[in-house]
Amino acid sequence: MKEQIWWVTGASSGIGAALARGLSARGAKLILSGRNVAALEEVAKDCGAGTMVLPFEATDFDALPRLVEEAWGWCGRIDGLVNNAGISQRSLAIDTDFSVYEKIIAVDLLAPIALTQQLLPRMVGAGGGQIVAISSVAGIAGVPLRSAYCAAKHGLIGYHDSVRAENEHLGLKVLVVAPGSVATNVSRNALNADGSVRGESDAAIDNGLSPETAAAQILDAVAQGKREIVVAEGPEAQIAALRRSDPDALFDRMSAMVQAGYAQQMGATSAS
Repeated sequence: MKEQIWWVTGASSGIGAALARGLSARGAKLILSGRNVAALEEVAKDCGAGTMVLPFEATDFDALPRLVEEAWGWCGRIDGLVNNAGISQRSLAIDTDFSVYEKIIAVDLLAPIALTQQLLPRMVGAGGGQIVAISSVAGIAGVPLRSAYCAAKHGLIGYHDSVRAENEHLGLKVLVVAPGSVATNVSRNALNADGSVRGESDAAIDNGLSPETAAAQILDAVAQGKREIVVAEGPEAQIAALRRSDPDALFDRMSAMVQAGYAQQMGATSAS
């Protein structure tokens, strides 16, 4: 990856920040994007010279042509794009306001599509490159309390699979990543049924893989030319495997989780 130009969204914390640091350690030059300018600048310090901070709101679609022009013009090319920015959810579908679906799907699905669509013709025209899409185990299997998040992350996989199929012969590689629990702020920043921010983490996330471990697995997969990986352990890895090998067993397991009080344990209770 030495001297390659990589653009990482959601780079201010978590997996995005860890990927930025890992890419820098492998010799890449970086464009770091997100909303938190101060946090992006701190990550940029860790990455050293050859780093550009390009903050923007993920759903400001009208600004994307200008931003892509600026990013591309920085070094005259972009070799890698990491579609990582996103928000999660902790609420039962029956309780969740439609505005929550609109927001999560806009941030987690439409925003990466919009950015990729702007960048795709340039990358293909320059001979290809690498796209890394950070989906989720919840993008492979529908899990409780995350109906909007699952919808977006399932869509992210479908979109990137299509982009791969259409452009792989033109030199564009696409890696889809399905992480399980990683110790980030994803649960703390998740949306409740009314769209408010949850404000607290949960044990699964707190005890998850470190962002650095996840990033190392992702970058190893890029180096190996893989197309899809699951970055998860234990039951979460089993969820992804069951969705493909024995869907009914998975559906029964998910239903049993809810019947055993999973929603109440997570602080999401239905009014119905």
